Amino acid sequence: MDIGFLMIATNQSGNLAQIAQRAEAIGCDSLWIPEHPIIPRGDHTPYPFGGPLPEHYGRWSDPFIALMVAGAATTRIKLATGICLLPERETLVTAKTIASLDYYTGGRVLLGIGAGWLKEETEIMGANFGTRWQRMREMTEAMRKLWTEDHPSYAGQHVNFPPVRSEPKPLQAGGPPLLLGGHGEKALRRIARSYDGWCPLTNDPVAFAREAAELKEMFRAEGRDPATLSLSPFVDPENGKLSDSALRGFREAGAQRLVMFYSTQTQELAEGAAPYLEKIANIVTRARDL
Repeated sequence: MDIGFLMIATNQSGNLAQIAQRAEAIGCDSLWIPEHPIIPRGDHTPYPFGGPLPEHYGRWSDPFIALMVAGAATTRIKLATGICLLPERETLVTAKTIASLDYYTGGRVLLGIGAGWLKEETEIMGANFGTRWQRMREMTEAMRKLWTEDHPSYAGQHVNFPPVRSEPKPLQAGGPPLLLGGHGEKALRRIARSYDGWCPLTNDPVAFAREAAELKEMFRAEGRDPATLSLSPFVDPENGKLSDSALRGFREAGAQRLVMFYSTQTQELAEGAAPYLEKIANIVTRARDL
């Protein structure tokens, strides 16, 4: 089983190229960078994890610029968004950005995606919060056309464009995989209908196994092969002490990788990622040797 590392790329998190090189050297298969394009000032939707919104959210770098820096400094590690808020982006420009990143980095892009929780941010960026899930589905359908067709066009309720030329195409056939975050029946059904995989936030391999089994059955019901499902849960590494039994539990549930995300130490991670990367080196080794 592979191990990825989620870092919060800010102006204080450290030398991104060096961190990416070190992640590759210790054996991480992927580097994940999250997104919040802007943070509204004043009152806004409560932070879903409790307490005030952490200050560093207002300093996050654009994930695709950051991943290009990481990609230019490495040769093997996959370059992932974790997660990209697709409804807050324009479809045509985003498709070209992703295709260009994939092309120039040798087909190494993974896309963790979500619809977002911060209503005020979504609407400042030009999307309707109530219809953001429909917009995201249409965007992914449209981007796949832009990535694979010579004369792509799309006509939806939220995304519309006539036949266009969009190049370069991604190096990966069909474009990078799209992995959706979230939990619950609605999220799983969305994945089964429209996406390539699942990247939930969890530290419970038993609950993950149960939901993963449900998702595989939904894949079958949609006429899709569950063997093609990509499972990459975001798991807190517990300061490098994540147990072998937890690793086995996730592997037996079908996870191809675990993405190490210090969910309770995001402020520290945003102020210096390198020490937190070193703490997971033993997990990379143990997961590989199980």
